[in-house]
Amino acid sequence: MKYKLISCDVLYREMCFAAARSPHKVDVEFLPKGLHDIGCVGMQKRLQGVIDGVKTADYDAILLGYGLCNNGLHNLHATDIPLVIPRAHDCMTLFMGDRKRYLDFFNDNPGTYFETSGWLERSELTGELKQNSIGHISGMDQSYDELVRKYGEDNAQYLWNSLCNTMRNYTQCTYIAMGVGPDAQFADLARKEAEKRGWKFVIEQGNMRLIEGLVAGNWSAADYLVVPPGHRVVAVYDEAIIRCEPLEQDR
Repeated sequence: MKYKLISCDVLYREMCFAAARSPHKVDVEFLPKGLHDIGCVGMQKRLQGVIDGVKTADYDAILLGYGLCNNGLHNLHATDIPLVIPRAHDCMTLFMGDRKRYLDFFNDNPGTYFETSGWLERSELTGELKQNSIGHISGMDQSYDELVRKYGEDNAQYLWNSLCNTMRNYTQCTYIAMGVGPDAQFADLARKEAEKRGWKFVIEQGNMRLIEGLVAGNWSAADYLVVPPGHRVVAVYDEAIIRCEPLEQDR
């Protein structure tokens, strides 16, 4: 079998490792980290454009290395070959290998900021993507000094605390160790950042199950959605996370 994998580059090390071990031929294309920052419509348009550009005669399926990610997969549609998508709200499910495990950890550890090798080493949004990001358009990416210059000290304090200080509710940094790179090196970076912010720091062992299953073609209905040609992805608000329906249905 021949697969085209389109993935967020926050999963770069893990997807490359899994693709190298897959029994199938897997051609990989990575897109910049943080597409969800440009909003669900913007993310959907970017992904659909890449999907539409695939030479489908060369492949048996297109694999998406994404979670639902702020509804960024909603309305994506398969063209001539199936789309295969993990049932995940975001990439942390992929790193943990199971959406129930992620939900349980999330509920047991409120105020957690997650780090992985990809989140630490992949670049932040720049250029046109940064200009179109929700944070930039809303002004949430401004520094405190920028706010002071524009609005004065008192207003800046209020705006910073209520709008721009997006890290204010975190109390713990959790580094997810995936075992496919120099985890000690990246964990040390995450630990130093946690110490600087006064957060608790923990290391959680990740799991490659969902990532490896995606590129190996092990697509159980419980863990993956296979979208046939002529169907689109629909976000749902239950444990399935996503389903598909024929394109001709009303949107």
